[in-house]
Amino acid sequence: MPGNKPVLSDRMAGIEAFHAMDILAHAREMDARGRDVVHMEVGEPDFPSPQPVIDMGIQSLQQGKTHYTPALGLAALRQAISDYYLSRFQVQVDSSRIVVTPGASGALQLILGVLINPGDRVLMADPGYPCNRHMVRMFSGEAVPLKVKASHDFALASDQVIRHWDKDTRALMVATPANPTGRLLSLQQLQFLYEAVRAPDGMLIVDEIYQGLVYEQPVETALKLGQDNLFVVNSFSKFFGMTGWRLGWVVAPPEYVPALDRLAQNIFLAAPTMAQYASLAAFEPETQEILEQRRKVFQERRDYLYDALTSLGFRIQGKPEGAFYLYADVSAFSNNSFDFAARLLDQAAVAITPGRDFGKFRADKHVRFAYTTDMERLKLGVERMGEFLA
Repeated sequence: MPGNKPVLSDRMAGIEAFHAMDILAHAREMDARGRDVVHMEVGEPDFPSPQPVIDMGIQSLQQGKTHYTPALGLAALRQAISDYYLSRFQVQVDSSRIVVTPGASGALQLILGVLINPGDRVLMADPGYPCNRHMVRMFSGEAVPLKVKASHDFALASDQVIRHWDKDTRALMVATPANPTGRLLSLQQLQFLYEAVRAPDGMLIVDEIYQGLVYEQPVETALKLGQDNLFVVNSFSKFFGMTGWRLGWVVAPPEYVPALDRLAQNIFLAAPTMAQYASLAAFEPETQEILEQRRKVFQERRDYLYDALTSLGFRIQGKPEGAFYLYADVSAFSNNSFDFAARLLDQAAVAITPGRDFGKFRADKHVRFAYTTDMERLKLGVERMGEFLA
């Protein structure tokens, strides 16, 4: 009956709202009322998609390429991704192992769908990307947060994983570079984690969606570790600047591909056709040059904002090596980062994300800054924060 409280499934009790989106909605309302807000809350590149990608998308529509593709994705795109791994990382990945998905979120749904039984445990870092634990919950699994400290570069250690592994544990999920910290796991660190989960025949799931956005250090991929007991997720959203196209992929062990195919057919049939054709242009030299220039801009923003925030009194444990985030300790100003972020938005018109989005470990002491706006706006935001803190 209208007005009655909806009867929801039990799993919904463990799926929380994404506070960054709530803050964005409030900030957009302020924008609409004429209040000029500096946006540093949402992890979306401010650049438009590269023009060659847009042109390819338009061309595909004009040519009538609007029908379903195979559930695993266009053969040409799967091969293009395979070629990209070889040319950029010198890793041979057979295209038959690559499954194209509606965003990295679609990839993660497929992986968890084929791996997780009710009650199975998935280990992950706290802080970490919130949707990961919610997706585990969606499949009636249990997300097990493992505390990672700023003093340890927010990195999970293999002995930490071994201590928390039990008979019900199915997988370990890590991200490099990570959201919200921007920290990078070295190939050696990944190797230790890989060996820690292989011994009990577990699975390592590696999120590499910020892979191209790495500063100073060489870009690596977990696929150098092998193909057994390993799923690698990537996306066209962050480095490639194609958030709204909703396209990602997963590289899976060969024996899991038929199950992923079967599940994809039933969940979403296939990734968006226009996006798949458009993404073929993402690997062209012209597009890669555009993306490299943007990577340099993100690095300049990181360097400026890191120096500016630490000068204001925010504590950040070293410059993050990748992504476009700074995860800052605000305990010098507040013991409630959610309240701090709310007041900063209402009083100074600067939108940031409180730590509670990313877990529970010291969440009330941290906020995330996304440097996904231009330098002029970042400087304005820093100026406003200085006045607010004073």
